[in-house]
Amino acid sequence: MSVGAAFVCVLAVLARVNVYELMFHPIDRVEFVAAADLKLDKDDKLIAVKVGGSARAYPIRTMGYHHIANDLVGGTAIVATY
Repeated sequence: MSVGAAFVCVLAVLARVNVYELMFHPIDRVEFVAAADLKLDKDDKLIAVKVGGSARAYPIRTMGYHHIANDLVGGTAIVATY
């Protein structure tokens, strides 16, 4: 097999790989701490969600990396995204 043909085969395989799925994988097991125990900078931003009596906040800094958080809020399945 020539070098050119091997190169084309490698490119064909890489064309099927979604690099964004590898880089920005969803958070499937979201972990939370109490608001009183959380240390945020005064300039940190949050995505806040309230369903019924339950509320969650997702830091933009974390969401900027993962982009998707699958969670259960107030018994309702949600997807927080940024």
